[in-house]
Amino acid sequence: MPLYRVVTVSTLVAQCHRSSSLLLSRTHQSLSCRFITLENPKHANQFKNEKLRTYIVQRYIQYVKGYTKVLENRFPRAMQMYRVFSVGIKDFLKDLKTYIGLRIKVAREQGFSNMSRKDIELYQKMPSDMLRIAPVLILSAIPFGNYVIFPLAFLKPRTLLCSHFWSIQQRSEFTTLELTERLRNNKPVFRALQAKLDSIADSDLKDKWARVIGLLGSGVHPSVLEILACKQLFAKEPYSLNHLTYTHTGHLLRMYGIRRGIFRVSKLKHKAFMLLQLDRAILREGGVNELSTESLRYACHLRGLNSSHLTNKDMRKWLEKWLSISQHVDKSTYSLLLHSPIFLAYNHPQNWMLIY
Repeated sequence: MPLYRVVTVSTLVAQCHRSSSLLLSRTHQSLSCRFITLENPKHANQFKNEKLRTYIVQRYIQYVKGYTKVLENRFPRAMQMYRVFSVGIKDFLKDLKTYIGLRIKVAREQGFSNMSRKDIELYQKMPSDMLRIAPVLILSAIPFGNYVIFPLAFLKPRTLLCSHFWSIQQRSEFTTLELTERLRNNKPVFRALQAKLDSIADSDLKDKWARVIGLLGSGVHPSVLEILACKQLFAKEPYSLNHLTYTHTGHLLRMYGIRRGIFRVSKLKHKAFMLLQLDRAILREGGVNELSTESLRYACHLRGLNSSHLTNKDMRKWLEKWLSISQHVDKSTYSLLLHSPIFLAYNHPQNWMLIY
């Protein structure tokens, strides 16, 4: 019996020596795990439980990813609609937050002299986007209203949604459609300018203006110098904003995509003011040569030129003409700036392609 105990103890000692050698040959991580297992059985159980939880979570994530693919295959339209609204609302709220900050900045600084071109573009664009998306947001807050308004908005994105919810293809398509609708007002505006030619009393000024009208009617554009030579016609009668006819102001508003209604002259003055601020911001930031292709296209679109097939060089050349006019515009000659799309783009081939 004693001999049995000695053998057992010797065996245990040998096993301990072998275990010690094995422990010393392990890495630091293995040593830690062994220590926990031998000395802290509770910690060892926690460690095993944590590994089990991690495994379960990983498997759950894989299941969810797989289930998302299943949903995409079974309900592609529903998943697409979900993505449109989830991404769109994030972009809209982000721009809305920026817009509120810009409103506060403008109120404090009493102007736009310290704002970038992109900020001014956002400041100008957000009110119309907010107005367009408002019915969808309001109706979706009504119980079960989202089940009706979201599918309807998804089917009519141009009418019920703003650009934050549009795909790249939709933005290109809707932008072209919007500009086409605007360009249809160019001819009525030109006719309204042409109709008042005989009311000009100054013969010298009348001759200069008759040449401008004649060039536009013959299919070409007048030079910047020829346009500026008639500048005073837009500071008083017959072409200042306060002397335009009701029909003339209506078409001029539509030429910029602005809804007609009351306070027409005030709307036109505000539009001219914002265009002038954008022009000054472009000059502050280094001129048209610093604009990217996307910025050039948006700038041309905003000023009434279809730039979808124009090179960067052509867009810069056209914008330089616009800026040459706007640098000579002030509050009294807002009308000249607003009529510049007629002087610079009325006969442009890219615009005629959209209309005809």
